[in-house]
Amino acid sequence: MDFFSYSSMKSMVMQARGSLNSRLSEFEPLFLLLAPLLTLFLAQIIGSVLGVVNDKGLKACLVGFIMGFLKMIPGVQNYIDAEKQKVVDQLQSGSSSKKKNRAETLPVKGLGVEVLEKMEIEKRNDAIWQGKCSGTVYIGGGESEGHFALINQACSMFAHTNPLHIDVFQSVVRFESEVVAMTAALLGSKETVSGEQICGNMTSGGTESIVLAVKSSRDYMKYKKGITRPEMIIPESGHSAYDKAAQYFNIKLWRVPVDKDFRADVKAIRRHINRNTIMIVGSAPGFPHGIIDPIEELGQLALSYGICFHVDLCLGGFVLPFARKLGYQIPAFDFSVQGVTSISVDVHKYGLAPKGTSTVLYRNHEIRKHQFVAVTEWSGGLYVSPTIAGSRPGSLVAGAWAAMMSLGEEGYLQNTSKIMEASKRLEEGVREIHELFVIGKPDMTIVAFGSKELDIFEVNDIMSSKGWHLNALQRPNSIHICITLQHVPVVDDFLQDLRGAVETVKANPGPITGGLAPIYGAAGKMPDRGMVNELLVSFMDSQY
Repeated sequence: MDFFSYSSMKSMVMQARGSLNSRLSEFEPLFLLLAPLLTLFLAQIIGSVLGVVNDKGLKACLVGFIMGFLKMIPGVQNYIDAEKQKVVDQLQSGSSSKKKNRAETLPVKGLGVEVLEKMEIEKRNDAIWQGKCSGTVYIGGGESEGHFALINQACSMFAHTNPLHIDVFQSVVRFESEVVAMTAALLGSKETVSGEQICGNMTSGGTESIVLAVKSSRDYMKYKKGITRPEMIIPESGHSAYDKAAQYFNIKLWRVPVDKDFRADVKAIRRHINRNTIMIVGSAPGFPHGIIDPIEELGQLALSYGICFHVDLCLGGFVLPFARKLGYQIPAFDFSVQGVTSISVDVHKYGLAPKGTSTVLYRNHEIRKHQFVAVTEWSGGLYVSPTIAGSRPGSLVAGAWAAMMSLGEEGYLQNTSKIMEASKRLEEGVREIHELFVIGKPDMTIVAFGSKELDIFEVNDIMSSKGWHLNALQRPNSIHICITLQHVPVVDDFLQDLRGAVETVKANPGPITGGLAPIYGAAGKMPDRGMVNELLVSFMDSQY
């Protein structure tokens, strides 16, 4: 039976071979040689196209293709460039005139101490920020008194120091380690499982902290799982620093829409996880709306897939621990949550430290080691650096240490009580303005609001004309204010001006002269996001 089956199969193969050779003999040998190569080439093109569509979405690809075709028509590109320049000029709002008077060469004779007088004159051109800016300045009072004066003096004492030279400036090296330790103690370092030790470093700000956490997660997951084509998943509300890190480190970034409460959608994030995923992200709270993501659920998700999970606490790190002690209902957000592998915390926000101070923390040293860069083959000697910068200003490290030590737990509790109460008052006041609605339920000190009846960006322009500097948001169109100690005494003034702005727009809808509402509105509706990208880059390029 087996013999006959084999003979029958062999006969069928020979017949098929003969038939195939007979048909192929009709073609030129060159064609037979090139056909597989052309097929492979075509398959690669189709694969690349499908990959781009998968990354950017079908709609974005079609819009990009159509815009690319239109730009090939003579005159269209020139017209687009001219219109783009008009928008850039409007965004500049007079900054070009300031560039005309800037110094571009060294003075032949130095100004000596007179340079301080010149700096005072230049400083008078700054906008009035006392109580008028969303976020920006977090310390209360005037800049020459109280806590301001203290950290200014602390920074001055250590202006010449550099923690890169650990054998020389041992004081600032100790300050940094203590800032990191004290920050970690606020965020669950005493509640982690046995054998793990929270560790970290100071950085120049929240962006560097996030960028380093992404870099460390990428390299750690390559070491643990061999991932060479890394991907990370963040909510739509996640900070733009993740986009920067993705571009720097060649990581594919998935932005996932938030849920109806404007919190990270855990189910949507789960659907995007694959074998190349290195990390997911949550915020406590998110910058746009002041809402805390479901950190515990995200932590369980990260644990189940064995991937990294970073929590952005740049805003909340020096508020949420104290708000919880004051009795506010704050969901879990720190290293007490299993699955959290890294956290970023700005000390220069609600930590009331000088600008340029943040921390990046890791659950253990095994992960943190992947943050460092060590060089063994440089003729300048053996070199190792913990952060992106080599040299770092010891003055800022000293200022952060002074801020934390001078305030202590009692000081932070008092400050948190003031800003949380002011935030609730402001939120209630906004909700009482019938033409506006508050986005979600803010957990902390950010209140974002929009309108279904008015152009919210026109409201923002009126507020700007009254001296307020608020943040314009999108998806949905809205604006927000981040409440600091500067705002505690002026909540009523803000609400009064906001009510007036709403009434003004309601009575006289339409853009005001010099306002940016048309630009924000158009940018939000523009389907070609590549063109919006070009506008932003052109604007930034024109500033320096």
